[in-house]
Amino acid sequence: MNKELAEDAVRDAVRKDYTEVARAGGMSGCCEPSATGCCDSGPEVSLKFGYSPEELAAVPEGANMGLGCGNPQAIAALEAGETVLDLGAGGGFDAFLAARRVGPQGRVIGVDMTPAMVSKARANAAKAGFANVDFRLGEIEHLPVADATVDAIISNCVINLSPDKPQVFREAFRVLKRGGRLAVSDVVASAALPAEMREDLKLLSGCISGAAAADELERWLKGAGFTDIRIAPKEESRSFIKDWAPGRKVEDYVVSASIQAVKL
Repeated sequence: MNKELAEDAVRDAVRKDYTEVARAGGMSGCCEPSATGCCDSGPEVSLKFGYSPEELAAVPEGANMGLGCGNPQAIAALEAGETVLDLGAGGGFDAFLAARRVGPQGRVIGVDMTPAMVSKARANAAKAGFANVDFRLGEIEHLPVADATVDAIISNCVINLSPDKPQVFREAFRVLKRGGRLAVSDVVASAALPAEMREDLKLLSGCISGAAAADELERWLKGAGFTDIRIAPKEESRSFIKDWAPGRKVEDYVVSASIQAVKL
């Protein structure tokens, strides 16, 4: 199988799993979609990721599906009037919080490759009257966004799902304005994953097998043109990562991290 076909197979598997998540209404963190006992905690799991009760209450019902591994809002320093891009927007949770930060003069673009997620996010926006949010169907490796039009990019445990992460960062660099910034919560590999984990597509959808090491991420970000790169692993995240694939000791291999970079 050539590289392009292999990457498409990965995207198809992830899209299938997250279509099921969208239809089911969510799951507890980035847990393995097929795991029993893992996906029944509800949106309250987001408190473990660093969101406040006020943030959880501020978004439309159905937007917070308990996905993610951190809170990119906490590191994004969003300001009124900015244009923000959310990579892998899902049901719109982080996009709606960003929309509150940037205000009516600002704009938020959410991109997701799963049609069911985009439909859900658009319905949530209409239900809650968010006029400054635009949800678009697309791959984060090929963003449906014009060059140099975005002030800040956020993402929550999505880039690890991509089969071509260097291309994700090149695209992020392309759409950012000069001085624009990347503020991402994602997983990083803290140890080499066993082959059986790396090859498990369910663990890919569960934000495990696609995790890259911090030095790899830094190299890809530099290669895309980013500077002021900061990757901060959070050891305490192992306490909830263990629930993503119960009994498989995945917390020994991956950890949540905040990832920041700037386009000068």
